[in-house]
Amino acid sequence: MSGNGGERRAKLAKDIRRQLGTEATKRFLRTLPAFRLEKEMPKRLTDLLDRLEGAEADKMGGQRHR
Repeated sequence: MSGNGGERRAKLAKDIRRQLGTEATKRFLRTLPAFRLEKEMPKRLTDLLDRLEGAEADKMGGQRHR
């Protein structure tokens, strides 16, 4: 990278993080369906987590870690 390109990228990243953290942005994102919090975890995700835990336990010789 030449010149101050790295500095510009760092400044841009800092500006983006600052803007995403504003209350106005958070309020706007909460209105979008993709960013709404669900009260419960969907069953398909809990099933996948259970399968993952089982696979990890098998790999560790049957020991479960928590």
